[in-house]
Amino acid sequence: MDAIQKKLLKEVAELDALPVGAYNIRSNGVSAARNTTASIDIVTKKDKPGIDIIIKPGTKNQSVHIPVIISESGLKEMVYNDFFIGEDCDVTIVAGCGISNCGGEDSRHDGIHSFFVSKGSRVKYIEKHYGEGTGEGKRLMNPTTVIDLAEGATMVLETSQIGGIHDTLRITKATLAENASIVIHDKILTEGEQQAKAEIAVAMNGDGGNCDLISRGVARGNSLQEVKIGIDGNAACHGHAECDSIIMDRGVIVATPQLKATCVDAELIHEAAIGKIAGEQLTKLMTMGLTEKEAEEMIIQGFLQ
Repeated sequence: MDAIQKKLLKEVAELDALPVGAYNIRSNGVSAARNTTASIDIVTKKDKPGIDIIIKPGTKNQSVHIPVIISESGLKEMVYNDFFIGEDCDVTIVAGCGISNCGGEDSRHDGIHSFFVSKGSRVKYIEKHYGEGTGEGKRLMNPTTVIDLAEGATMVLETSQIGGIHDTLRITKATLAENASIVIHDKILTEGEQQAKAEIAVAMNGDGGNCDLISRGVARGNSLQEVKIGIDGNAACHGHAECDSIIMDRGVIVATPQLKATCVDAELIHEAAIGKIAGEQLTKLMTMGLTEKEAEEMIIQGFLQ
């Protein structure tokens, strides 16, 4: 890999070298490196671009890294990655995509990740999106995540767009069986003329289901963010949705939480807040020697943690 590709890999997956365990690194439309283990297999799909990640029952304290990096201007791709997690597993999956575009054509990555999490398993999923480049071509990403949690399964998602993406549509859908739970923390930073749309929908179909959805966004410049969060309570369950956003300059933010209950024992809560950075926060940091810009950046980074 060249210096640009290594930087992208560091940004989206925090990798300075090949990781320990199972991994598949996709670079400019092809698999650049792959490793499997006795418990985790990675197989190239035969009918369409993408891979199947198969995690055997009982696999614990192991990780899978599947980052994507694009450094070619004009490259456009669509990939399908399916995760099959067996019963009684505890694994961490690190994904993410980085695009560096220094040319005049748009570069684009669309990905559909489908998770089939078996009974009693726990999955932590980390996905970061990042863009950079000096060219006129746009950096575009459209990730879709579809999750099926079996009885007693748990999934924690930490998803973020950390800057540099011109346009994105982020879709996350989850279905929960009895006693399953999901936590989703989604963070988006936009600036300039960038536009980001995010849709998160969770259907709790079994008694004892639980979900906690938190969306945080910062819109700077002339950027636009639209966030929709929906929870369907179709059983005796508990759901919480929260949208918190900071608006700056001439940014626009639209936050739409939606709750739907079809069971009398469903307990659903939503919260939404949009506001500017508080003046007293800036003043306090500036009295400690920071410039106004440095103070703003510190507040934003802390908000998006």
